[in-house]
Order: sequence, then C-alpha cells, then structure tokens
Amino acid sequence: MQDQEKQTSQETPAEPGTAPAGQANSGAETVAIDAVASLEEQLAVAEAKARDLQDAFLRAKAEAENMRRRAQEDITKAHKFAIEGFAEAMVPVKDSLEMAMKVETPSVESYKEGVEATLRQLSAAFEKNRLLEVNPQPGDKLDPMKHQAISMVPAAQDANTIVSVLQKGYMISDRLLRPALVTVAG
Repeated sequence: MQDQEKQTSQETPAEPGTAPAGQANSGAETVAIDAVASLEEQLAVAEAKARDLQDAFLRAKAEAENMRRRAQEDITKAHKFAIEGFAEAMVPVKDSLEMAMKVETPSVESYKEGVEATLRQLSAAFEKNRLLEVNPQPGDKLDPMKHQAISMVPAAQDANTIVSVLQKGYMISDRLLRPALVTVAG
C-alpha cells in the first residue's frame, strides 16, 4: 500500500503555475534576490533624498538666521539714526540764531527780521519732518485725544467748546506729541 501511495504522489501532475520540485528553490531565490536588489535601490534613493532634504533644510535655516541678523542690524541702525533727518533740518535754524548773535550793531528791526527768518526755517523743518501743530480755534469742540482742558470758564458758547488756546499742541504724523492746552466753556 505504501508503494502505491508513493507512485500516486509521483504521478500526480503539479499544479498549474508551479515549478517542478527540483526547480522551485532556484525560482524563489531569483525572486528573493530581485526583491532585495529592488529594496536596496529604494533605500539608496531614499537616503539620497534625505541627504538632499537635510542640505536644503540647513541652507534654509542659515538663510533665515542671516535674515534675522540683518533685520536686527537694520532696527538698531533705525533707532540710532532715527533723528538724523530732523537734526539735519534743525542745523540751519541753529546757524541763523548764531549769526543773529554775531551782529555787531543790533537793532530791534534786525532782531525782528532774524527771528522771523529763523521761525520760517523752524516751521519748514517741522513740516518736512511731519511735526504738525494742534491749534484749535475758539468754538471748536473739545477733543480729549488732542486737547487738554486746563479750566472751564463761563462763556456765551456751547459747553465743552474751546474758548482760548493757552499753548499749541504738536503731533508727529498721526501720534500726539503734546496736547494743546485750552480753556473750555462751562
């Protein structure tokens, strides 16, 4: 009986798509070798890509650091030289005042002309540097963002309106430097 089983197993045809018993190992080895080679290729490609990405990351990091450092230097320079434009505009005003002091035979008229010229230079310097006057007119409504009421006085006008200006205020661009000192109707 055992002889018959051996004979049957040898006579049974192999399933379709399978290699005979002696060739099965060499085909599996070829597939395994091909799979290993493919995995090694994929690994090499992935490692190269990782090196490229790491290099790009380091370059981007260095560029960001350089930009941060340059921006910090620019901010430092801006703080240091922020007043430079205003100072340049003020130098001629100082020159005019010094020349007025050197006049050998001063007269009231020459002083008045010198002061007027100096005031024009000063006003031009303020305008050039966006230093604007806050000079409300009598009857204007009190604006607490630009005016500071010093006192309330009885007046024949609406309450909380400006009666008189004691001292002009100033703004730099849209920022209040000093409020105008005013009296208001009460």
